[in-house]
Amino acid sequence: MALTREQMAQRVARELKDGYYVNLGIGIPTLVANYVPEGIDVMLQSENGLLGMGAFPTDAEVDADMINAGKQTVTARAGASIFDSAESFAMIRGGHVDLTVLGAFEVDVQGNIASWMIPGKLVKGMGGAMDLVAGADNIIVTMTHASKDGESKLLDSCTLPLTGAGCIRKVLTDLAYLEIEDGAFVLRERAPGVSVEEIVTKTAGRLIVPEHVPEMSF
Repeated sequence: MALTREQMAQRVARELKDGYYVNLGIGIPTLVANYVPEGIDVMLQSENGLLGMGAFPTDAEVDADMINAGKQTVTARAGASIFDSAESFAMIRGGHVDLTVLGAFEVDVQGNIASWMIPGKLVKGMGGAMDLVAGADNIIVTMTHASKDGESKLLDSCTLPLTGAGCIRKVLTDLAYLEIEDGAFVLRERAPGVSVEEIVTKTAGRLIVPEHVPEMSF
């Protein structure tokens, strides 16, 4: 059974380490803020100018002026700081973000990512993604494994305009967790109830399947 958006966020949250500065992209990545493991202290950074982003607010906590880069209302944790976007991008471009979590339309076996434009469709734009993929060494992409039409999003070569080239090493989909090594996707984990055969069928790019592929646990 495919992972829900919340389960994907939970799985990504396991990659957080104590003391990390983390940027969460628009969509599924923003949910990671709700699943930071107990005992782990991380500072979530938003490119519109907030360091120390907390979980999503309850109805009683909503402040319309406190938003993330996706214009969703958020909370600020103790010790948070607010600044202009120029300073925020200086942090990103200077390599001071330890982990970046992004959504994508496509990823390929060379670590290329396409996340900002579908020709003929109205898309908001690249936002800070171009800077994030250029300034971060540790990036996790979260997305569905295939489109609504069943077309694989894990390809030998991206077909859409690129956000960044050769920068992605980890991909979490609703079916699997994969790493990109030596021009191939390497299957590391599969969603509960999802067979290796289904993942192979829905992966268009070169895929390496180890002898044992464990199920994720939740």
